[in-house]
Amino acid sequence: MYPWYDYQRRLSPLKLAVFIALFVPGLWTAAAFAIGALEPRPLTAAIHHIGLWTIRFIIIALAITPLKAILSWPRLILVRRMVGVAACAYVLIHFSLYVTDEAFNLATVAHEILVRIYLTIGFTALVGLCVLAATSTDGMVRRLGRRWQQLHRLVYPIALLALIHYFMQSKLDVWEPTIFFGIYGWLMGYRLLAARFAVRGWLPLYWVAALGPVAAALTALGEAAYFHLAFHAPLLRVVAADFSLQTGVRPAVVVLALGLAVALAGAVRAVTMPAPKGRTRFARLPASQPPA
Repeated sequence: MYPWYDYQRRLSPLKLAVFIALFVPGLWTAAAFAIGALEPRPLTAAIHHIGLWTIRFIIIALAITPLKAILSWPRLILVRRMVGVAACAYVLIHFSLYVTDEAFNLATVAHEILVRIYLTIGFTALVGLCVLAATSTDGMVRRLGRRWQQLHRLVYPIALLALIHYFMQSKLDVWEPTIFFGIYGWLMGYRLLAARFAVRGWLPLYWVAALGPVAAALTALGEAAYFHLAFHAPLLRVVAADFSLQTGVRPAVVVLALGLAVALAGAVRAVTMPAPKGRTRFARLPASQPPA
């Protein structure tokens, strides 16, 4: 069955659009490399571009389940596997470009992975993504049964390892990695709240609204802790700068805006599509869906 078909073997415009979109970053990077737009170190730039999109696809894949529930958009789940497999494909390209940059010297590559902790972490995440992609087929879902869900819960620590790798590789430019950590915290917070407070698979929207400020505060504290440990910057001064906008839009502000935007979208959806009679409007999380 073609990847742009749904389970009824009908063309899904959503799956087709996402399938095409997944190729765009890779094709853009290849074109930019070909025309010399990635100078002065084109191969290094290509490695970073593809690696960045790997992280983005992992975060998008993790966001699909909460967004499906909050927006009451069940068909969104159709593209989760596709995005996850794309993340695996991109990380393999990322690694292949790194091997190319090392002149295909596999001994050097293996040595670097062993002695450089951020490469060790990144390679561990790569192996994990490959395992999840290899077991993402319908046949493997049937064969593994309940063990499939247990195995695919490893996506959470794998995503964390990928973020740590990205953060360590970024060195001084940690603006976007910090945002990703904040979003990851929001996504994990949503799952914890859903597991604890969902009633018949429904999570109150006020919990969703509260997640934004909490995730933003944790993002600010995390960034302040990093700058304090790395550069001895005063903690309170960094936290104050995070929300003052005097130094530009900081990661905590971005995380807060995204969290509130999702809550607002859920509220608008609740108004436009009322809950069934006799039931309070909640964000739905069907118990039958995998937690990824």
